Parts: sequence; structure tokens; C-alpha cells
Amino acid sequence: MKKEHYKILAINPGSTSTKIAVYEDEKELFSVSINHSAEELSKFNRILDQKAYRTELIKKELQQRGIEITSLSAVVGRGGLLKPLESGTYEVNDAMIKDLERAERGEHASNLGAVIAKEIADEAGVKAYIVDPVSVDELPDIAKITGMAGLEKPVLSHALNTKAVARRFAKEQGTLYEKLRLIVVHLGSGNSISAHVGGRMVDVTNSMEEGSFGMDRAGGVPCMQLLKMAYSGEYEFKTLKRKLFGEGGVYSYLKTKDFREVEKRIIDGDDEAVLIAEAMVYQIAKDVGAMATVLAGKVDAILITGGMAKSKWLVKNLKRRIEFLAPVHVYPGEDELKALAEGVLRVLRGEEQARVYV
Repeated sequence: MKKEHYKILAINPGSTSTKIAVYEDEKELFSVSINHSAEELSKFNRILDQKAYRTELIKKELQQRGIEITSLSAVVGRGGLLKPLESGTYEVNDAMIKDLERAERGEHASNLGAVIAKEIADEAGVKAYIVDPVSVDELPDIAKITGMAGLEKPVLSHALNTKAVARRFAKEQGTLYEKLRLIVVHLGSGNSISAHVGGRMVDVTNSMEEGSFGMDRAGGVPCMQLLKMAYSGEYEFKTLKRKLFGEGGVYSYLKTKDFREVEKRIIDGDDEAVLIAEAMVYQIAKDVGAMATVLAGKVDAILITGGMAKSKWLVKNLKRRIEFLAPVHVYPGEDELKALAEGVLRVLRGEEQARVYV
């Protein structure tokens, strides 16, 4: 019997760009980042208002690359700020679109992923999907208790890349993700440090609320001092929020969001850069240690991934603090388009069932 091949368009909308790629099975045919100027985006009141604008640019790119929309087997978009849900590949449906339009969990460029995917998929006569959106929540009840009744731990993380790297590692080891006990360290503008067992992400730090600081996110900060700031009369809500998310973390000290610049300053002998970078590594390592306790100390491996995993300085200094816990493996970068395509391939090949969003 002739093996069927699948052509998949993957779409990852960001705040100033839309990254797309077309895959034939696991093979990438092409990938490109379509940049959007601030002037163009300023014309739209809401993020979802950008749908037609971004969709046309994607279709134009496909046309220039000689990719007929009707040749696609499926279209997959980055999942947005949806309700808490199980990990997996979800078919885009009306309920999902309505929730993204309401944007009750916030406006974010990733909310466009499913909407644009559905638009193009309908034209192609195929199905649209999302894979492991940021709202994946597989935590047991005990992990959501915060210590203050009425406040439950919110779960938002880099689930797409985290899960993809865990599955990739398992395949390399000749086993299944579901059989491993892993800690996955995603290092980007924000950090997601997570514990995995039985194929589930059973705990994770949310850098908007807690944990180690990142390049522009403050992570966990002293709550009483934060309360005093909030009630000082000096800050509006949106200003204080920006200090925590967008202008926090390394940026608040060194005024850069690029770790390559931090590394350069370290090499040049900048003592402040050394201190702040080492403090971030110190906090990340503490989060890894905490996740080891979630797994009762039985950890098969620690996986380091994300954009900052490209830094040899950071990886070296982090490994020095955590490698006593378990073997450390590094997967630099965030191959999210590939992860999206892999999730859809599992469904198209019958390896797993597409989930239904309700």
C-alpha cells in the first residue's frame, strides 16, 4: 500500500510578526517570518481585527512559493489564551472561535492562530487545528492551592515547545513520553519550569505570576512591597502591570531584553551584568529543585530549551547547579512551527485522536 503524504501549513502569530511554515510530513518545505510594522498594526483596535490583514499576507506568501491552498492536508495555528484544557491537538470549532473573540483571559497575538487557520482551512476544504496552547492545565488540585482562599494558581506556560521537546527526547531514548519523569526548563522572555510524569505536565511555573525572573518578566516578587507600591498612589494599574510583565526581570536592571547583549557585557567585565545574570540562573535552578520535589526526587532527565538555551554561558552555569539531580540535555531554540506540524501529523496518521473544544 502506498504511504499517504500530508502537507501542513503551520501559523504562529506574534506581536510584530507572523511566522509560517509548510511541511510535507516531517520535512520542512519552507519557513518565513512575515514582519508587521507598528504603523500597520496601529490601524486595528483589537488583535482579532488583524485577521484579514495577516491572512492575506500569508496567502500571498504561499502563492509566491508556489503552494496551492487546495494542496494542503490541514492547517494548524498557535493556540491562544483559551480556557484551561488538557494537552493535545484540538480541531478548531465555533466554541473555540467564540472564546477567542471574547478574549476573557486576555488579548494576545496567539489568539489569531486558530482564527486564521480556520479561515485558510475552510478555503482549502480541510480541517484546522491548534496544538498544546499556552492554557494547557494538567495540574492536580494540590498544585493549585496558593495559600490564600479565593486565589487559585493560574496555569499559563510555554506548553507547545515544552511538550514537543519532551516527546522528542523520549523518541531519542527509544521510549515513550508517558513512561518518563522529566523536568523541562523553557527559557525565553519568560521562563516555564515544569515537571512531567505519566505524559502529563503536573506542575509548572507561570512567569506572569511566580517563579524565576526572565528577560522582561519579574516572576515572583515580595508581595508586601508590591502591595505598598500598588497603594502608594504613584502607579496606575497598567503601569505597575508593565513593570511586572514587559519591563521586569533582567530589563528592569540592565535595560536590555536580549541575553546576547548581557553576555557581551559579562565578557567585557560588567559586574552588574554578571550579578543579574547569575541571579537569574540561581532562581531558575531553585525552580528546577522545586520541581524535583514534585517528582519525589525520581527524575530521569532535565531538558533545557527555549531561545536562551542557545547561550553557552547560561547553560554552563545552570548545569553546574542542577546536574546533580539528573542528566541534563539541551535543545536550543523554540521550534514551535515544527511542534505544531508534529501535533497534527499524529492526528492525521491515527496515532492520537483530535480533542474537541467545548
